[in-house]
Amino acid sequence: MERWQNKVAIVTGASSGIGASIAKTLAQAGMVTIGLARRIDRVEALKKTLSDDIAARFYALQCDVSKEEDILVAFKFVEEKFGGVHVLVNNAGTYQQVDLLGVGNSEALRQTLDTNVLGLVLCSREAFQSMSKRSVAGHIININSIEGHKVPFYPKANLYPASKHAVTAITETIRNELRAEGTKIKVTSISPGFVRTEMADQCETYSNVEVRTMPMLEPQDIAEAVIYVLNTPPHVQVHELTIKPVGEHV
Repeated sequence: MERWQNKVAIVTGASSGIGASIAKTLAQAGMVTIGLARRIDRVEALKKTLSDDIAARFYALQCDVSKEEDILVAFKFVEEKFGGVHVLVNNAGTYQQVDLLGVGNSEALRQTLDTNVLGLVLCSREAFQSMSKRSVAGHIININSIEGHKVPFYPKANLYPASKHAVTAITETIRNELRAEGTKIKVTSISPGFVRTEMADQCETYSNVEVRTMPMLEPQDIAEAVIYVLNTPPHVQVHELTIKPVGEHV
């Protein structure tokens, strides 16, 4: 992580689970880390668990990525205080438990798309603008899912698999645009299997298997994957990284 020392990372959805682990790990690795979340109190509580030297480069910032105005304010803050961003981790996501064809589900469907898809695109747009105008060889990392590559039977998943398929396509679209622009900015999709998080706690069955009986990854496993892709040499780009726990059969 030598080339990322004191460089600036933004992590969305940093209040719990994967996002919290990634934000903490990047700060521990020497990056100035800004954790964005709706529940800013949780990010501030995470900061209090860090040693003073690490906490000094860890910042909590309120941001609901389903709201464009929040995103613009957050990136403006990072530009004014730190000069811009070098690494963006698009982790924020929502899983709304409703049937796709159910009655009265419109708000849940919109929230899924606004957070998982449009929020990711808008954050990527702002990060690219920040990186490109400073000629920064930065990195955009999208926390995807195995559901971005298949659609298993997942009761009440509504648009969640569709939103993650969108992340797969968006990652490739971003890669094409970055190449056309002639930048050295990288983009990577990381697709975990089941991870022990609050989101997983909402699920009872997955492909007709009881979730509580399934092997699971830990949030820190995904944080280590982020460190891995950041540690690749400048000429190496990890396009897609799929991570499953040993014994996962879906």
